[in-house]
This record gives sequence, structure tokens and C-alpha cells, in this order.
Amino acid sequence: MALPVRASLAPHFLLSFSGRFQRVRKRFLCDGGASENEEPPTAACRVFSGIQPTGVPHLGNYLGTLDNWVTLQERYPSVLYSVADLHAVTRPQDPRALRTNTLDMVASLLACGVDPRKAVLFQQSQVPEHAELSWILGCLTSMPRLRHLPQWKIKSKQKNEGSVGLYTYPVLQAADILLYKSTHVPVGEDQVQHLELAQDLARIFNRRYGHAVFPQPRALLGSARKVKSLRDPSSKMSKSDGQTMATIYITDTPDDITLKIRRAVSDFTSEVTYDPEARPGVSNLVGIHAAAAAIGVDEAVSLARGLDTAAYKGLVAEVLVQRLAPVRQRLLRLKAERSHLEAVLEEGRRRACELATPTLQQVRKLVGFC
Repeated sequence: MALPVRASLAPHFLLSFSGRFQRVRKRFLCDGGASENEEPPTAACRVFSGIQPTGVPHLGNYLGTLDNWVTLQERYPSVLYSVADLHAVTRPQDPRALRTNTLDMVASLLACGVDPRKAVLFQQSQVPEHAELSWILGCLTSMPRLRHLPQWKIKSKQKNEGSVGLYTYPVLQAADILLYKSTHVPVGEDQVQHLELAQDLARIFNRRYGHAVFPQPRALLGSARKVKSLRDPSSKMSKSDGQTMATIYITDTPDDITLKIRRAVSDFTSEVTYDPEARPGVSNLVGIHAAAAAIGVDEAVSLARGLDTAAYKGLVAEVLVQRLAPVRQRLLRLKAERSHLEAVLEEGRRRACELATPTLQQVRKLVGFC
């Protein structure tokens, strides 16, 4: 590497995840929702998050991520949401499909409630500072550090080999976050290690160049439950699932939703209870019901009292149809308004550049490029 990390830092990078996670939890992690003991956001708080343009979101994306994005834009004074097309090309992409998927994702975000007046919504590749900062941060990152991150270990095994882009994917993620001097990042438990890389790189850069350029981004760990596959509740709901009945999309018709819920895996016990270990299929339905109705699982189980699982599936389907029907209607309308979507992205690009350009100018000067 051009700028190897000092030897004294190497052991820190190679610590096990479990040890690191426990040590940094109190310092870097906070609950994504409002709580009694949580300090309210200040004017200095800035949230950053991104989503790949993989087409129309499914129910797990909506309930697990996008619904939380809408909450965050109301709670925090500065919020940026990126359609992460640079990340998408770590896998082969058809150019026309990528362009279509990017606009479809923008339409989906707007339909789900993301408001471009409250959040900066932009296309990652249209802000070139992301790539340049990623290169600079990559020169501060050791190869063993990246090799131990889950993104590489999981996906390179799936493909039997991985690209350089896949290997350095977490560095680009760090650049995405740090470029805007973000203070908070909504993540799932499986992404905490990647955020730790951003935290480490912020410290390394600040220490090496003697200026506190980057703040320490903290994780916002949301309370949303992971939505499982309707056909295999041991796995997350996924667009890559080969079973058409396993995944609900926000564009599904009421009939589609009802059919998929009716065919969801359950068991031979008629009473509805919540026990993810013993009854994963029924518990997945309870979790979906609770999330879609914005209630707790105990209340969802209470509402199911007196219903067998077949009747309960009808109730879950009804709640989902009521929740998703307005989203579907808005999405179908927005997909037909290509010029509006492009205008939203252009305005988002302009606002993102207003924040990104000064940061990179500061970085370039410190590094010695100008």
C-alpha cells in the first residue's frame, strides 16, 4: 500500500469482532428511535444512508429500512440518502437496466415517504468526490483489515472469486459517510463492522494530518424486525429468492399479497403465538403484522386471539394491503413521471455537492494535492 497503517495500529485492526463490538457499543452505538434517555439531535447532527438501485423494494426493505428513513428525516436536521449505483457495479450490470433501476428506486423512495425537501436524495455516481475520497482512504487501509470484513468473506465465497471493487466496497462505504461529515448512520447489526471501519479511518486520517476533519459517525440501531422469507423463515426476505411466493414487493396487487400470505409457511398448531425459535413461520407473520400496523408483537398476538393460523393470515394480508396500497398507487404514478424523477436527482446532486466539495477540498489540501 502507498500509505501503510503504522505497525502500532495493526493489532487493533485484527481484534475479533465480538471483542470490538462490546468495546465500542457504548461509545459508538445508539438507538435509532427516540427514547427517554436519548439526547435530542442537535444542529450538528447529520444522518447518511444509502441503498443500491436493485429495482422495486420488497416488504423487508420497506419495513426494515425505508420506513425508518421517513422517521429519521423528521427527527434529524440534516439527512442525506444516496442511491448507491457505484456500489451496484461490484456485480455485473446491464447499463440500461441500471439506469431504469436507479429511477425506479428514486420513485420507490418517494412513494414510501422520503421527502426531497427534508432529505437530500441523490445518485452516488453523480458526486465524483465519493470515488476520490475512497481512493485516499483506501491508501490508509490495510489489506488484512478488509479481508476480515463480512462483505468480502460472504460474497467472495458465493462467487468463488471477488473483484477488487467488492474487496474495497467497505472503503467506499466509509467515504460515503465521511464525505458529508456524517454523525449518524442507520445500520443493522450485520453492518456494524463496516461502520467501525469508517470510524477507524476518520481517526487515522485526523491523526495523520493533524486536523479533526471527520467526526466519529455513530450507528443508529433501529428496532425494526427483520422480515423473513414467507417460504423459508430461516432466511431473510430477498429479491434473489427463486420462489415467487417467498417475497412481497411494494408493487404487488392486493390479490398478490393475499395469495402470498395465504401460502406462507406456518405449522400444525392452530393458535397464534410468538416464538421465533419454536414457530418461525407463524412468528414471522406476527412480526410482519406488528411492523405493518405499527404495534408491538404482544398486541398483534392479542388481536389474533380466537383465530386459527389460516384466519390470522387473512388478518395479516388485510393489514398489509391497507399499508401498501397507497404506496403502490404513488409508485405507479411516479414511475410514469421520468422528468420529475430526474429533476429530483439533479436537485439532490446540487445539494450533495455543496456539502461534498468543501470537504474534499480540505482533504486534498491536507494530503498535498493542492
